[in-house]
Amino acid sequence: MTSSTIPQRLSALRQHMSQQGWHACLVPSSDPHLSEYLPDRWQTREWLSGFTGSSGTLIVGEQQAALFTDSRYWEQAEAELAGSGIALFKLEGAAVPAYVSWLKALNVTAPQAQLAVDGAVLGLALTQSLNEALARENWMLVTSTDPVEAIWVNRPAPPLVPVFEHTLPHASTPRANKLAALRQALVAKDATHHWIATLDDLAWVLNLRGADVDYNPVFVGHALVSLDSATLFVAEGKVSADIQARLAQDGVQCQPYDQALAALRALPPNARLLIDPKRITWGLREAVPASVTVIESINPTTLAKSRKTDAEATFVREAMERDGAAMCAFYAWFESALGSAHVSELTVDERLTAERAKQPGFVSLSFPTIAGFNANGALPHYRATPDSFAVLSTPQGLTAPGLLLIDSGAQYLGGTTDITRVWAIGTPTKAQQRDFTLVLKGTMALSRARYPRGTLSPMLDAIARGPLWAEGIDFGHGTGHGVGYFLNVHEGPQSISKAVPEATMAMHPGMITSIEPGLYRPKQWGIRIENLVINVPVAPSVPNTAPGDPEHGEYLAFETLSLCPIDTRCIDLSLLRADEIDWLNGYHAQVLKRLKPLVSGAALDWLEKRTQPV
Repeated sequence: MTSSTIPQRLSALRQHMSQQGWHACLVPSSDPHLSEYLPDRWQTREWLSGFTGSSGTLIVGEQQAALFTDSRYWEQAEAELAGSGIALFKLEGAAVPAYVSWLKALNVTAPQAQLAVDGAVLGLALTQSLNEALARENWMLVTSTDPVEAIWVNRPAPPLVPVFEHTLPHASTPRANKLAALRQALVAKDATHHWIATLDDLAWVLNLRGADVDYNPVFVGHALVSLDSATLFVAEGKVSADIQARLAQDGVQCQPYDQALAALRALPPNARLLIDPKRITWGLREAVPASVTVIESINPTTLAKSRKTDAEATFVREAMERDGAAMCAFYAWFESALGSAHVSELTVDERLTAERAKQPGFVSLSFPTIAGFNANGALPHYRATPDSFAVLSTPQGLTAPGLLLIDSGAQYLGGTTDITRVWAIGTPTKAQQRDFTLVLKGTMALSRARYPRGTLSPMLDAIARGPLWAEGIDFGHGTGHGVGYFLNVHEGPQSISKAVPEATMAMHPGMITSIEPGLYRPKQWGIRIENLVINVPVAPSVPNTAPGDPEHGEYLAFETLSLCPIDTRCIDLSLLRADEIDWLNGYHAQVLKRLKPLVSGAALDWLEKRTQPV
């Protein structure tokens, strides 16, 4: 079955469904920890559908199958699903109603139709919504087994890469302090126990890191924390004896990963268990004894790790400087090679990664590099492959003029980076300059915003969209996501997007978020200009008041962290106001000042050229 085709895998699944009495199977993009990027063992949806995007849900019926995904992946999904027998369902709203509507259209005649899904990888909140919606249509969820396990021959094993410690100076808050703060939060919630399933929360609170998930320095595990003890459930052999001894000094014991469910089932009857319904699976929730009181609330660690300490912010700024120096070296080579050497989207990825790898503290990339030339740049999550990539240049000259979008980032011991720039290959057209400038205006508008502390992050989204909306255009993804500290490049709870605002999305000092509006012309070009920013307190502009004044409250602003020039060749200066030009020149002056001591030769020449005032 390892060399089978997608239609053959679907056929095998349908035979298994028939034997079990199931009428459909739902296969999410998920694992037991609800991770965004998945270890190979849980790449079930990709294995069964051939769709490689990081977000999407497959539903297989007795005769039909559909892949549900949002606008970021529509073109990619259409190409990858061709010939598979799987239809693309373009999600434009809530997912659960779309799933139920599709299932209803199957016209199953059974007294009660059954939808099988692996409850061990399905989020609790999603399961609750699905159960309610399906019951109204005479469908029921079957969550007790993994529907694909029986047909996936030679399925990859769980990852066994060793865990390592995140240590001083970069891990400036000791593990014992983080656990003590967590226990204080439990007491405030009247809880006696807390279950941590999300891998970044687990890595953060224990000051441990791993390499079980590509691009995210986390490891597969669970933790059960009580008011006086903590247990880490992790595969045997992953945590060395030395690290186990140091964990024990802080009251943390290690147990085998496969004992996690048993530990939940063994909770004492008087336990009061805090769980986060958005960060725990249905399978884990089902294991909790009925006698245990369950308290549903966001993980305290999710809130704590989103607010970087002053020490962490200092290391992040250093990481941004190192990242910026690497980009200077790369772009100096890149511009010199255009028109005189073979340069492709793959070359961009290889050379940029190599420059980052030279920097102190570099660990890995933070996500797969996106290098999209012209039409490829119009796909927000495009990735070049050895079988499909664009060539920008040969020794005989440029292959074509246009725009190159590069979205890239890295993991450093002192921070996580994520930055997008668009570069002119040849001379940009007036239409390209207009689009670029409108996106830049959106980036600048939000970068310059001031807002009361506690503002719900989705409320800021329209600021970046304003210049585009004024011209009757928009983009289909969020404006900004939270970013971890040598952790996941996508981190909650804050989200500058059209998401429904929740109280946990409040903006507080120390939160790092991306600002990345975009504009995409299908089959032509794509533009996205992204910087990472950190929330910092600012004095109000109202005279005779101070931060925290009862009348006006405390205000925050964004400090731009990312350090890389913006291609002024792509700007239509007639569309910029004087204050916007001042911001751009001020940003470039800061980039030059911060990066100049770290580069030399061609890289320095390139930096000075690309930071000239306009």
